[in-house]
Amino acid sequence: MSERPPARPRPEPVQVVKQRRDDALAALVAGVPYIRFLGIGFDRRGDELTGVMAYDDKLIGNPILPALHGGATAAFLEVTAIIGLSWAVLWPEIESGAIDPATLAAGRMPRLPKTIDFTIDYLRTGLPRDAYARAQISRSGRRYASVHVEAWQDNRSRPFAQASGHFLMPRRDV
Repeated sequence: MSERPPARPRPEPVQVVKQRRDDALAALVAGVPYIRFLGIGFDRRGDELTGVMAYDDKLIGNPILPALHGGATAAFLEVTAIIGLSWAVLWPEIESGAIDPATLAAGRMPRLPKTIDFTIDYLRTGLPRDAYARAQISRSGRRYASVHVEAWQDNRSRPFAQASGHFLMPRRDV
């Protein structure tokens, strides 16, 4: 009598894995009410995130031009840096199986990095339309991270604002 080898577990369908990752990102973003207030969302392609701040009249600071408020622009850049940094830490842990995305989607969220300093350069007027931003992590260690963020509207090669920030990283206990 020959014994059959144990059946291998079937890999999950790609769409199921993608949905769990998207749910984990959505839960991370939903954990900060100010992000919802500003109308900021994130488009995920693999491990790369693009912040999207949908245009809303409440974001206008100078109605004569009209131009996006500098505070809304600064908040958009800082939120993009913090979520980008958090996702860069979570992504490998989700991929390795150390963190189950379902626990994140269920509301058990990690603590976010804390801003040490954040310097913004306003390069041109933010127009009354959707804005996009992407964070690039310059350095990320156990306790400290450095991030550069650029925001653009119609043409990525023409940013309207950029920022550099330093962040205190939370202890990694989800």
